[in-house]
This record gives sequence, structure tokens and C-alpha cells, in this order.
Amino acid sequence: MNEQVAVAERMSSAKPLSIAILAMGGQGGGVLADWIVALAESQGWAVQATSVPGVAQRTGSTLYYLEMLPAQDDVMPVLSLMPTPGDVDVVIAAELMEAGRSMMRGLVMPERTTLIASTHRAFAVAEKEKPGDGIGNPLIVVEASEFAAKTTIAFDMEAIAACSGSVISAALYGALAAAAVLPFDKAAFEATLRASGKGIEASLKTFEVAYARAQNKPKDEVRASPPKRFEPLPESVGQPALDTLITRIWSEFPEAMHAFLFAGVKKLTSFQDPSYAGEYLDRVGELHRLDLANGGERQSFAFSMQAVKYVAIAMAYDDVIHVADVKARGSRFERVRSEVGARDGQILYLTEYMHPRMEEVCGTLPRRLGEWIEARPDLFKRLDRLVNRGRRVRTGTLFWFGGLYLVSGLRRWRRGTLRHHCEGARREAWLATATSLLLTNYSLAVEVLECRRLVKGYSDTHARGRSKFDRVLSALPLLSEREDGAAWLKRLRQAALLDEDGVALDGALKTVATL
Repeated sequence: MNEQVAVAERMSSAKPLSIAILAMGGQGGGVLADWIVALAESQGWAVQATSVPGVAQRTGSTLYYLEMLPAQDDVMPVLSLMPTPGDVDVVIAAELMEAGRSMMRGLVMPERTTLIASTHRAFAVAEKEKPGDGIGNPLIVVEASEFAAKTTIAFDMEAIAACSGSVISAALYGALAAAAVLPFDKAAFEATLRASGKGIEASLKTFEVAYARAQNKPKDEVRASPPKRFEPLPESVGQPALDTLITRIWSEFPEAMHAFLFAGVKKLTSFQDPSYAGEYLDRVGELHRLDLANGGERQSFAFSMQAVKYVAIAMAYDDVIHVADVKARGSRFERVRSEVGARDGQILYLTEYMHPRMEEVCGTLPRRLGEWIEARPDLFKRLDRLVNRGRRVRTGTLFWFGGLYLVSGLRRWRRGTLRHHCEGARREAWLATATSLLLTNYSLAVEVLECRRLVKGYSDTHARGRSKFDRVLSALPLLSEREDGAAWLKRLRQAALLDEDGVALDGALKTVATL
């Protein structure tokens, strides 16, 4: 009993300073925690650090938790292994939504907590898997931080780290030093970095930039969605075939459509050739004239504006040839090297997961041959068993890169393939449906064009999107005579984008059937 009393007397009753770090794989959260531990110990403090990993790299972040207090002779500190809601002094979030999750967990409190967060986004699996726009609204996080935290320091630390050739942990460390919530001077922070021994110069540079940026407790402006950027239509690009297309845009279309048309021409020239982009201008021109004849000017040419966008998307469909072309481009390899931070002289290999089906093979064949195979179900199934399996393709090897390069070269024969014929027929059927509604229900015709966004991707993804597109438009006979038909079709489209399997769409179609 006396021994227990003696131990209790030797335990410190001082309140420790607590820090919670929320970071994802590859962001250096563990390194940041190690730096803070080394910093505290170098100043004679007792410190304890724990971590709880997330489920996977982007389905959950890792929580690093630190508690520290000045060391006292013969007195043992009492430190917690996990943060207690409402009892954390500093929360460091390596991504904006992680800051939001820390507030939801009660780690951030207005009377106590300093919140340090990077405003960039690294999208979660749940955000990416939705067929439509599943991105969380960052403005909610920003608004919550206004009253949830005592002090907020928020700016794009990922961009600072990238410009300095380092990782975001160094920028977060600089922001922590500038926040002045730890009783250590800047020189002590820098000394810890110098003693770390890895990437010292890049880390110090990132630290300095972030420290200077955080001095005034900044909160960068955050947008709910990134701004759309369109290049203005030039007078000339110095290529006769392209200049002819640019001249047509200047002379045949209203100025409001120029930037969109220029983007469409560039997309389709890259997809096929300038002649194909000329076909795009021909078709959009026909639709614009129909729009003009049916009162489109009073509607600010809403039909034409949607046609400019979605006809280009429909014409630049994802077939085997296009996928191979994109994967074999030098610009893609350079972009990936930049994203992973590969240095000069380092070898980088990409492993692609591909799962071709016999449908894609037939679509790449000449039309008559592809139709001949599809008309023979037994032959089709036998061939499908040979090709329909997942493959991991290393595009950095000569064999696989050469194969992709050869397939991408087939685009000169694309117009003769079965897939091109089918896409053209489906596109014209869709446009005929939209134009038939122009005179009687203009807003519904516009919405029919917008439904094209349901069709996207490649292989199974494309098949699911095509199925949803057909199911949504199957409701048109019930909606074409209704004044609110466009609103109902929009609801169906939005329901189709909510989930991959179309469960929400099934319910919405049942509702429309009762109108």
C-alpha cells in the first residue's frame, strides 16, 4: 500500500500538450510525428507517440497522436494513447476532408484547438466510385472551421511541397512552427530537420516557404468545384487544316460558342484527325440552325450549347484504339513521373490492369467481320473465353508498349470498324430524339442532350452507362407532353448517377410511371 502511494506521488499531474495528425499513405504523417517527437525530446520534454492506421490508402487515414510535457526529475508523466474529444490542442490535417473528419470526431474545439490543414483534395474511394459527381463539398468544411476551431491555418501545402521538391509533411511542419502553439523557437524546428538526414535541403526549403505563408494565419479561398478553363479561340494556329476549322468557327457560330467549339475541335482532332473534327462542326452547325429556327435565340441557344459539348463527347468515344493511344503517349508517362516524384535517372514501370471482352474485340474489327462473329453466338462465346480475362500489362516493357502502340495506330482505319458504325447510329438516334422535341418542348430537348453524360468509360463501365441512358430515355413518352417533363427527366438522370447498379433509378422510374 505504501509503495502504491509512493508511485502515485511520483506521477505528474501536469496537463500535457496534445497533437493529433491525420494523414494518408505517402503523405509522411509518420515522418512528421517523428520530427515532432525529436523536437520535443531535444528540448528536454517527455513525449509519447502512437498511431492507428486506416483501412487502406484512401479509404481511411492514419491517426498519429502525440502528448508531451516538460520532463521532471523522479516524476513519471501520465500520457494517453488516444485523443479524447474536446481535449486536443493541435490538429494537423494533411488534406481538407481529413480536417472535416477531425471536426466530426470532436477533436477540434473552439476554446482550445488550433487547426492546421492543407486545402488541397485527395479524393476518397467513396467519392470516386459514384457514376456522377460524388465529390464532397469542401465549403462545408471551411464554414465549420470558422466556429469549430480556436485558430485555423489553411492553405495549399501540397502545392508548396511539390514546388520545392519535397513532401507535404515538411510544409505541415513549417505551418506548425509558425502557429507558435509549441514553446520551441524556429531554430529548434530547423535543427530537427537537419538532423533527420534525408532530403534535408528540399525539406528545409518547403519548411521555410510554409512558415512564411503561415505567419498571418491564412485561410485560402476554397471552391466547391474547380473553375472551368477554356482556351480562347485563336485567329490561327499555323496549320492549314486546323486553321480552316478555326475560320469556320469564327464565321458560322455565335461568339458564346467559340471556346466550347475550339475545345471540341481539339478533342476530336486528337481522337481521330482534322477531317473528323470537320464532321463535328457540320453536325453541330445543323443542330444550331434547327435551334435558331425553333426560337433558340430567346433561350440563349441552350440547345446549341449542350450540343457543342455532348456531340464532341459522343464522337470521341472510348474504344480499344483510343485507350491504347492514351496509354502509349509520352505525355502520360511524363505526367505519371511527375505525380510520383520520380527523379532523373530513376526507372519507372507502370502496370495497367486490362480486362478486354469479346465485345471490344469485335468492335475493333472491320464492320462486316465483327457483325459476322456477333451473329454466331457459339463462336462468340468460344472466342470470349479466350480473351475475357484480366491482364496486368507493364507498359514500360518493349513487348507491351509495342503492342499498345500498334493498336493505337489502327485509328486510321477506325471509320471502318464495327464500333464506329454502332456509335454513329446510336448518336444519330439520340440527336433525332432531341430535335423532335425542339418545337414542342424546348427544355425537354435540352435535357435529352444532357442525358448523354450517362454514357462514359470503357468495357463494362460503358455497358452500364448505355443501359442507364436507354432506361432514362424510355420515360420520354410519359414526359413529352408535360410542362415539367424536363424537370422529371433531370431527376431521372440525377438518380442514374447516384449508384453503379441503378437502384435509385429503378425507384425514380416507378415514380414517373405513376404520374
